[in-house]
Amino acid sequence: MNTPTVTPSSWQALTTQADGLSESPFWHPQEQRLYWVDIPGRRLARVQVRDFTQAQGPVEYWSVPEEPGCMAPVAGGGVIVALRDGIYVGATWGGKLELLAPAPYDTTRLRFNDGKCDAQGHFWAGTMYEPRDQAAGVLYRLQGTTLQAMADQATVANGLAWSPDGKTLYWSDTGSHRIRAWDWDAASSRLSGERVFHQASLKPPGWTWGNTAGLTYAGRPDGATVDAQGNYYSAMYEGHRLVKFSPQGEVLAVIETPVQCPTMPCFGGEDLKTLFITSSRHGRSDAELVAMPLSGCIFALRVEVPGLPVNFYRP
Repeated sequence: MNTPTVTPSSWQALTTQADGLSESPFWHPQEQRLYWVDIPGRRLARVQVRDFTQAQGPVEYWSVPEEPGCMAPVAGGGVIVALRDGIYVGATWGGKLELLAPAPYDTTRLRFNDGKCDAQGHFWAGTMYEPRDQAAGVLYRLQGTTLQAMADQATVANGLAWSPDGKTLYWSDTGSHRIRAWDWDAASSRLSGERVFHQASLKPPGWTWGNTAGLTYAGRPDGATVDAQGNYYSAMYEGHRLVKFSPQGEVLAVIETPVQCPTMPCFGGEDLKTLFITSSRHGRSDAELVAMPLSGCIFALRVEVPGLPVNFYRP
């Protein structure tokens, strides 16, 4: 099957001030802003967007005391954010963070990573095991002030998303290069029917950027989003691409990115037809950053199929 490709020149740089590792983007429809986190920079970020792909004004940053893995908007205003030591809510930008639930793990070895809200307004966040030598990551769902373990067996939790009808949950483990799917019953809060949605090829031993020695590598699944037709878009870290999958797991398109390490896509703009991606420069080689100096920036691409609106946290 031929997979259509969008060339890197189709992307527009929304920001030119690079973050260390930008993640967890979401589009706020009332504010016409894109939000995201800079994990090693320990800060939250947002910028107003005009004409779908252009930043209006400077990026606003909010420093936080620990690494933010992910965040989501709160109904009525503010954000909910997963820091290393727990889940917090901030009512106003740059204001005080209030602890909702402490982290249920050893914070010297684990931290929260990818997450977002479901259609019912519950916040979910997965963890990553920083030594990366065992699949100790867990996917949690916040119920009130209690974190419920919903799935496990991940080294680096990523790729959380739901189908448009809310009946399928996707979750990836970047370490094993695997995307899994479950049947989700919101009424009973139950996941079932676990299956492998996609298994990417593992990174060949000896492969590094700029010195592939004839080896090919398409990257590993990082953050993800779903469009209105139910297609799943996975950012392939180190793969220089997004991959668009059908609901059945068929590869529909390989979308090249202007950076080697895209981290997470989301849809936004008034018509939800702007595809945004965050990216990383953290730990990348000097040679790669010379070749791709905007690594760590945010990019935008106009697409034909709209995405789904962001889910708000509803306490």
